[in-house]
Parts: sequence; structure tokens; C-alpha cells
Amino acid sequence: MTDIKSLTKDELTDLIKGMGEPGFRAGQIYDWMHKKQARSFEEMTNLSKSLREKLSEECEFVSLKIERVQESKIDGTRKYLFELGDGNLIESVFMKYRFGNSVCVSSQVGCRMGCRFCASTIDGVERNLAPSEILDQIYSIMRDTGEKVSRVVVMGSGEPLDNYDNVLTFVKLLTDENGLNLGQRNLTISTCGIVPNMKRLAEEKLQINLAISLHASNQAKRQELMPIANKYSIDELLDACRDYFDKTGRQLTFEYSLVGGVNDTDGDADELADLLKELNCVVNLIPVNPIKERDFVESTGERVQSFKKKLEKRRINATVRREMGRDIDGACGQLRRRHISEKHDGN
Repeated sequence: MTDIKSLTKDELTDLIKGMGEPGFRAGQIYDWMHKKQARSFEEMTNLSKSLREKLSEECEFVSLKIERVQESKIDGTRKYLFELGDGNLIESVFMKYRFGNSVCVSSQVGCRMGCRFCASTIDGVERNLAPSEILDQIYSIMRDTGEKVSRVVVMGSGEPLDNYDNVLTFVKLLTDENGLNLGQRNLTISTCGIVPNMKRLAEEKLQINLAISLHASNQAKRQELMPIANKYSIDELLDACRDYFDKTGRQLTFEYSLVGGVNDTDGDADELADLLKELNCVVNLIPVNPIKERDFVESTGERVQSFKKKLEKRRINATVRREMGRDIDGACGQLRRRHISEKHDGN
């Protein structure tokens, strides 16, 4: 069956005309899916009953089921656990900021990248998400909260550039003026550093933001924390970053999870500053969110501030990520793993 919510408007028009229907019907259906965020064909009341039945017979309509929601008592962050059509589970996060609401979405069920401090990668990857499944995380959250979303980050479970084609289609659908029409500059894609696909993305010449999970100031330490570094060196990664900036003009963000006693020393800060000194970038420092499967501990607040000041003294823009949802399994993959574990223990 055709996954209708993953089709671009042109592809949808071809499909509808192929059914013997006038082309304008595609615009109505597209509007229902991407502006009104309909949950089924039955809600599309300006379509004939016969067309709705035909669509139901020939097309799959992806609409995620909310399995669980946790809301932070600290900052109102909402962590969503969604069930997919095949029973798999994924996570998304709704965050409120002064500038507007932000949603963090997943791009895969699980992840195969193996980063040492991440819960979502412990069981490996189950499968890629379709564009519709990435999109409907946003639509479901908007329906549930009744609020608009002004920023989206593809930074949940999974490696977006390991699901390149589907993520690129998602970007086109999300930013389409006929749909939610999110500005490209309000969309961020995170990657642990799949160099060939970073270069492919640069060639798309989009205006989306690229966030690179760096987490180390040299090749040896990065190899300890991130298996992807065994395939692509830190020098190759930075070359791809320069290429992305040259092609798009977009400032780069380097995500740096501070792990106590591992990568948070003054020496690490100096080495990081040397590494990034010629790049137009900002470093986003993240006190690592401890997970029970690993023995990593977060850096102290004093160490985090000292690290930040060291970078700034070297004229590297640095921020400390505002901690969101620490009391609700805020880190990627934590809620999904806990939910699966609880179901398993209950059987």
C-alpha cells in the first residue's frame, strides 16, 4: 500500500490522477494531512465517500498512537512515547522556550551508531522511520497540546543521516508552503558524523542547521566514545563541516557532552579550541544525562562553567544547554527502554 503521508504534493497529484480523480483533490487531501493534521481519511469531509473508501483500500494512512506521556514538574517539558503501526516504539520531546515551542523527533527505531553515553543505541537499530512517521510525531504533539511548533530538531533516537532519503523527504514536506511551512532555518538536523552524507546534504543547498555530535577534542578520545570515529577521522569530519558551511553559509553547531573525568578537563577545552578555531561555529556544552547501563557521570556545574570560560577566552562561542526534562527520562532512548523493561518484567 502507498504511504500517502510520505508523498510530496506532486507525487500525490500523480497518484490521485491515476485513480481517475481530478488533480485538485490532491490539494484537498494534502491540506487535510499537513495543515489540518487529520488522523484518518474519514475526517476529510469535503471528499466523497467513494473516494475516501478508495483511498482507505489503496493507501496507508500513518497516524501514531500516543502510548505514554510524561510531563516535567520542573519546566513543563513533555516526553512522548509513540507506538508505530508495527508495534515498535519511538520517542519525541516537546519543549517550551521563550522564543516558542520546539519538538525533538526521532528518525529511526533505535540506533546503530553505538555512542557510549546514549541509551537509544544500546539495542541497536530496528528500522528506519518513513517520512510520515517522522512528521506525525510533530502533528500528534500539536494535536495533543493544542499549541504551534516553531522549531524542530531531528535529534531524538536514531542517526538522521543513516536514514538520509527519508529524512530529506521529511524536510521537504515539513518546510513545504502548502503544509506546515516551517522555515528551513528553524530546522536542525543532528549527526554523529557520516561524512559522505554530510557532503550530500551540503549539495542540497538547503538552509537547515547542522549540529555535529563531536564529544571529544581529539581522534583517540573520540574513538573511545563514538565508534563512527573508527570509520571517519576527526579531520575528515571537520573537512565535511567546512564544506557544509561553504555551500550553505549556515553556522555549525558542535554538540559536546561533558562526561566527568573523561572529556571535561582544561586540556580538553584548549585542544577543542585549537580544533575549531577556524570554523564559524558554536559549541553546545551538554552535561551528560547519566543512564543506568553506563558508568559515566556528569561534570559538575563548576567544571562545566570552567570549560565554557576556557573556550570563550579562546574566542570560541559556547553555550550550556538548558537541561530539559531531567525528571522524566529526558535523554534519548531512556523512556522507551524503561517502558519495554516494565512490560517485560510484568509478563
